[in-house]
Amino acid sequence: MKAVLLAGGFGTRISEESHLKPKPMIEIGNMPILWHIMKIYASYGITDFIVCAGYKQHIIKEYFSNYALYNSDITFDFRNGSFTTHENSSEPWKVTVADTGLNTMTGGRIKRIDHYLQDDESFCLTYGDGLSDVPINNVINFHKKQGKIATITAVHPEGRFGVMDMDGDNVLSFREKSANDVGWINGGFMVLDRSVMDYIDGDETTFEREPIERLASNHQLNAYKHNGFWQCMDTLRDKEKLQKLWDSNNAPWKTW
Repeated sequence: MKAVLLAGGFGTRISEESHLKPKPMIEIGNMPILWHIMKIYASYGITDFIVCAGYKQHIIKEYFSNYALYNSDITFDFRNGSFTTHENSSEPWKVTVADTGLNTMTGGRIKRIDHYLQDDESFCLTYGDGLSDVPINNVINFHKKQGKIATITAVHPEGRFGVMDMDGDNVLSFREKSANDVGWINGGFMVLDRSVMDYIDGDETTFEREPIERLASNHQLNAYKHNGFWQCMDTLRDKEKLQKLWDSNNAPWKTW
């Protein structure tokens, strides 16, 4: 099974860094968040990736083209123009970086890489800016058991603001927002049958709108409920939170 990663957006809400690089290439612990996501999938045996690139896509291509060089000891022999790689520490991955267009919407990006999925009945899909300790194998098994076209992982986002408990006009208490206050959202880490392509019209299609809504109305959409860790990186504040977790050796998404 392949994992498709959506990595083509502009990342405007974290423009402090995304004006220099695609948001999935922003680093947590000196490694792009895209790398962290791929490590999560690889820990469950999924090592064949399709990266749907767009904005500054050349940076993603350059990163992977030099990955082995950056992660290995190299001897350069300038006498004959050769070099030798020692103890290659690069990952056992296959990575296809597809230029899916600068302004293409999420559904269009998925549609554009359909030809890379010719031998697959289903595939994983997620966003290039979210980390989680979701058990990928359980999501895949759940999808197969339910027998529908699409499975999304439902998560509880962290509440950004405190909550006031009130009785009429009287404030009874202040407290941190809980998961029950926020409800469920689509956290990515999806499993889709290839027939989902029939729900996507073209480049202008936002996957989270028409296709997801039609799948739901046709009773072809299930949700795997994950109560564990999930955090997207929409803002610099989010990045700093993820960095602190990594620096404290307490990163819940580190399943490898």
